Amino acid sequence: MSSVKKFKLSIDFNAPVILGFVAICFGALLLNNMTNGWTNRMLFSVYRSSMKNPFFYLRTIGHIFGHADWSHLANNMMYILILGPMLEEKYGSKTMMAIIALTGFVTGVVSLVFFPANALLGASGVVFAFILLASITSVKREGIPLTFLLVAAIYIGGQIWDGLTIRDNVSNLTHIIGGIVGATCGFLLNKKK
Repeated sequence: MSSVKKFKLSIDFNAPVILGFVAICFGALLLNNMTNGWTNRMLFSVYRSSMKNPFFYLRTIGHIFGHADWSHLANNMMYILILGPMLEEKYGSKTMMAIIALTGFVTGVVSLVFFPANALLGASGVVFAFILLASITSVKREGIPLTFLLVAAIYIGGQIWDGLTIRDNVSNLTHIIGGIVGATCGFLLNKKK
């Protein structure tokens, strides 16, 4: 008799915060399409409005869930799904939830202060936070990793250049602020260890 090993395929829910974040963003886009843009305006974009309106506070962080269209969502989620599980495994679910919320809050407030006439939505600030955070996850000794410096120069330098030379609906400042939040969190978390 020959012994044949049975191959058993199972799906591992490996990064609950990242998968939950992606699901919320996908749901927000579906809701936006079903409501003809109403949910993005009311819940998933940040813009200057009355502080007496309770939605004002929800939008300050909630803008990271909203996306203009499928292409916008897919581009952001691809990076988040590539980088997020590795970061969640290293830093833990609670820490990743805090980094996402902090990035949303900081980019929302910066947008309100510097671009009060514009509405901001999308997870690109979170993407840039993850990119810079991921570039310093393997700190083993004192000093700044060269890989981090190269990533920061390429991404942040590129955003500064694009902000000065291209006129589009991309919030380059949000990308830079998100990167700064990610880098700061990375240095603080690695310093503790």
